[in-house]
Amino acid sequence: MNEKLNPDLAIWGAGSGLETPCLVIESSVVDANIAAMSEVAKRNGVQLRPHAKTHKLPEMAARQIAAGAAGITVAKISEAEVMAEGGITDIFVAYPLVAASKIERAVRLSQAGVRLIVGADSLEGAKRISDAAVREGVKLEIRLEIETGLRRTGVRIDDAVQLAKQIAALDGIRLTGIYTYRGAMYNGTPTLDLRAAGHEEGLIMASVATVLRSEGLAIQDVSVGSTPTAAYAAEVGGVTEIRPGTYIYQDRMQAAFGVSTIDDCAGAVMATVISRPSDDLIVIDGGSKTFATDVQPGTSPFYLQGFGHIVGAPDAVLERMTEEHGMIRVRTDAVYRVGDVIRIIPNHICSTVNLHSFVYIADAAGQLRKAAVAARGMLE
Repeated sequence: MNEKLNPDLAIWGAGSGLETPCLVIESSVVDANIAAMSEVAKRNGVQLRPHAKTHKLPEMAARQIAAGAAGITVAKISEAEVMAEGGITDIFVAYPLVAASKIERAVRLSQAGVRLIVGADSLEGAKRISDAAVREGVKLEIRLEIETGLRRTGVRIDDAVQLAKQIAALDGIRLTGIYTYRGAMYNGTPTLDLRAAGHEEGLIMASVATVLRSEGLAIQDVSVGSTPTAAYAAEVGGVTEIRPGTYIYQDRMQAAFGVSTIDDCAGAVMATVISRPSDDLIVIDGGSKTFATDVQPGTSPFYLQGFGHIVGAPDAVLERMTEEHGMIRVRTDAVYRVGDVIRIIPNHICSTVNLHSFVYIADAAGQLRKAAVAARGMLE
């Protein structure tokens, strides 16, 4: 494709060459974001193991590793398979594996030469992994997930020592570390004080690791951190690894956190104005099949206006969507015309990427290359 991306254009005009709606990723911004987080990890002496949930592309994972990441993180064994097929050989599945079929697939990846680390938060789950590993003659690394306030998966801190000892005694597996996902929380509630949240997260997990080691358990890895908290959790002594994901593309939510600026957002949806039924309304060809809806407008802690940031028109608001239509409130003197192509930074890029079968990657010269989102929709 020979169409060039001009990131400064708020409106492309008809005939831009792109079929919309589509998602464009600016490669130079990606590289800058990768370098910045790599520097955070190096400065604090921790490993960086990015979560691939944002990009879902082996080529982006390879860029992260080339810049110093120790490996990558995924949530599903199917995602691990896609990454392994794309040449990534050090993968952490940060999710409890329980189903026999998924554990068997994990074993096969290990047998194929992938350093595969798996998650567990129950004795039953660990036993199932142990049984499969013994049966197939492999040794799998396990990390114990700790519940630190999100009330999702993870063993309660008070029960961690007992469970860790039970897991460590099983054959076919090796308990090597602990991990958690907490997000931007402080004292049990969502917060915009990322320093406090990151430090609290790191201190909680470092303390758990200290207790486990005092009980004779060889805990090597203490893995924490999301994009908002990673830089601060990394400052805590005893933390050994951070797992941010969104940072590679950034999005409007991270800009609201203050983690990035809008200019640091590498991903933008291109959409065409298909109708202007009134002076204060334009309609675009992207709706809920194009933009993530999991970060709702007007809700704590961001209180964002609309479902995305319209580049070049911060006063315009993508306030309503149906599946195929996006309704944008604009100023009555706005110059939008039917056929114009506009750029919109989504509120949440991870879920937005998962809606798209492919993305366009723009190189430094603005040339666009179409790339299939290889791990899109990998649910199992």
